[in-house]
Amino acid sequence: MALTVELEASAPIPLAADFTVGPGEVVGLVGPSGSGKSTILRSIAGLWQPNHGRVTVDGVTWLDTAAGVSLPPHRRAVGMVFQSYALFPHLAARDNVAAALGHLPASQRAARARELLVQVNLGGLDERRPAELSGGQQQRVSVARALAREPRALLLDEPFSAVDRATRERLYREIAELRCGLNMPVVLVTHDIEEASRLADRLVVLHRGRTLQEGPAHEVIMRPASSEVARLMGIRNLFEATVAGRSDTGQAVLDWAGLQIETEAGCAPGTPVVWAIPDGFVVLHRRDRPSRGEHENPVPGRIDEMIVLGQTAQLRLCPDHAPALPIHFSVSLHVAQRNAIAPGVAATVSLVAEGIHVMTQSSGDSRSAAP
Repeated sequence: MALTVELEASAPIPLAADFTVGPGEVVGLVGPSGSGKSTILRSIAGLWQPNHGRVTVDGVTWLDTAAGVSLPPHRRAVGMVFQSYALFPHLAARDNVAAALGHLPASQRAARARELLVQVNLGGLDERRPAELSGGQQQRVSVARALAREPRALLLDEPFSAVDRATRERLYREIAELRCGLNMPVVLVTHDIEEASRLADRLVVLHRGRTLQEGPAHEVIMRPASSEVARLMGIRNLFEATVAGRSDTGQAVLDWAGLQIETEAGCAPGTPVVWAIPDGFVVLHRRDRPSRGEHENPVPGRIDEMIVLGQTAQLRLCPDHAPALPIHFSVSLHVAQRNAIAPGVAATVSLVAEGIHVMTQSSGDSRSAAP
């Protein structure tokens, strides 16, 4: 039951997107506001029609502009969950779900609605109206109602943005458990990269309606195809360099503003590149007991900023060789305190070669990363 989407449009938002979602797979559409994410979802649901496009599910054509086919929304077996819940305020949870069960005899709808509410962990709350439910509970009702249509595809449009973080964490776990029993393609629209990486099997990165990169979530986040994608993924450590040559171990040596760093990339000497490193591959040197791994791309500098968020310290280090090119990273608050880290303190970090991702500067619109 695969979902295939091919869309092209010139207005109101230019679109050039194509992707496939397999049965039981979750694909996350990510990108900034105005990138076309919700427009794509509306096109799949039949709420908006692009200039050119084709949408098929399990061999059934919902949209084919070339053939003049465009099924109306009520004829597309699609379940949709909105960020605003979109529940009937005067109806109980059970009746909100039953409203989507028009394909069943009236005598069977109430029982089936209760079954769906139990499936989303709302058993016993079927008589409550939306105002009597928390935000997370209302969103569960929305999911149950979407599943009530027995859809061939499930569309989630920023489904968790209206709830607090603690509720969102619970919903993440529940959606992850629920999807195990769903044999349908799921498309998730979100602007939250962390949310997408936790829930989606694959990501489609969009910007101004164009597909910049598509692939497994971990690969897209760790190996962005271009500096444009890296920025959209929230990678703060993004720098220009030139490939200086090869080390004795065969690794590429980058000249980064006069400092040489080694990486596992395979670009030819003299190539201008952009390189990125996620926060997690920046390792703070311990002052009391140096690690044997600290010889790996050491960068001395001075802590310029320290922001404490709960038990985490977000740090910015200005390298001695290039103070205008700060490195961002995080450590636990305990580690920061143990090493007397504070603004103005001298410190050294290592850049783990395995985490350094190199992109050629000409790959701005490419979907594949540099080798």
